[in-house]
Order: sequence, then C-alpha cells, then structure tokens
Amino acid sequence: MSTPGYGQVFAALRDGCPEQWQAYTRHAFVEGLGDGSLPRASFMHYLIQDYVFLVHFSRAWSLGVIKAETREEMQVCAATVNALINHEMALHVRTCAGLGIDEAALFATKEEVANLAYTRYVMDAGLQGDFIDLIAVLAPCCFGYGEIGLRLAGVAVADTPYADWIVTYAGDEYQDVMASVGEMFDAAVFRRLGPEFRTSPRWQRLQGRFTTATELEVGFWDMGLDGR
Repeated sequence: MSTPGYGQVFAALRDGCPEQWQAYTRHAFVEGLGDGSLPRASFMHYLIQDYVFLVHFSRAWSLGVIKAETREEMQVCAATVNALINHEMALHVRTCAGLGIDEAALFATKEEVANLAYTRYVMDAGLQGDFIDLIAVLAPCCFGYGEIGLRLAGVAVADTPYADWIVTYAGDEYQDVMASVGEMFDAAVFRRLGPEFRTSPRWQRLQGRFTTATELEVGFWDMGLDGR
C-alpha cells in the first residue's frame, strides 16, 4: 500500500529517522492488532492509558490555537481538538464501557511513567518553542496512527477483534483531518522557514523533536505490551 500523503514536511521528518519510524509503526503491538494476536489485557491497558494521553494531547493541540500566527492554523488546531475529544476519545469510552469501565474511571486513571514522559515532553516542547516546534512533536502520533490504520486495513485478518480500532484510523474522517493537518504543517513551515526548509538552521532542532516523540511512541507501545 502506498504511503498516505500528509505533506512534504512530515515526509522529510519521517525520512530523517527511518529506524525509529519503523520501530514505531511496525511494533509488535501494532502487528498484534492486525493479526488479532495481541492479548486483550494488553489492548485494554493501552486503551485506558491512551485515554489519559488524549486528554493531554487535546490540551497540547489547544495550545496550538494560542501559538498560531494565521486563522488557518487556528482552524486546523481547533478542528483537531474536536476530532480528538468527540471522535477518537469516544472510541475509548465506547470500548471500555462494554467491559464495565465508565468514563469517570478512565479520567481518573493513574498515568504510567511512559505516558507521563511522552505527554509532558509534548507540552514542554510546545511551551518552550513556537508553533512549528509544537506541531513537530504532535506529528508522530497523528500521522503515525494514520499510516498504521491504512496499512492494517489492507492486511488485517478478517476476524481480528481490533477491527473497530483499525477502522477508526483508516476511515475517511480521520484521514481527512490528517490531510488537513499535513497541508497546514507544510504552510506553517514554509511561512517560517521558507520552501527550502531543510537548509534552515532550525531544521535539525525540529528533526530532533520529531525523532524523540517517535521514540516515545515506541515506549508507549512497549507499555501496552507490558500491561498484559
């Protein structure tokens, strides 16, 4: 399956850390979603922690509205917050409710160390840096899940119990949001660094932020498996 088009900047950042990106998007947790071999306990442990993650991730995207320099940047950030809170988090609530875990219990969940490390790194990068620093650390989660969802939709076994998760990230709604984010990210970087952004003195810092966030995604999958 061809790689989805989420923009030039994302493609350059992803190509700048191929080993880390492979470890993230082809992690044993991910492969277990597709072939159905992932233990249910591991998935539920991940799902509960991911709900807490999404609370902080939504706050980070809200910070994007503050850091934005254009109305278009503000619109995409606001739309992404809506997608996270009203659609992606709804998947977690719906799945956990079926197992007797209500939303109040989800919201009160104690964060694991891997979760704390990732979410606070994102917020710190966003508070320290400018708009594109923030988007660079948000990008691995957003675009990575889009890539994973599309790939698994094409290869997953028909009876995988994680089909709902795969459909959420492979679906048009999520993919449309990611296409908009990719276009916005390109425009934001071009605006601040110019079309030859890879020659900018700032590029290596952005690459470092993206790579670190990708490594923290790997740690998040590891945490899911450890929770079996």
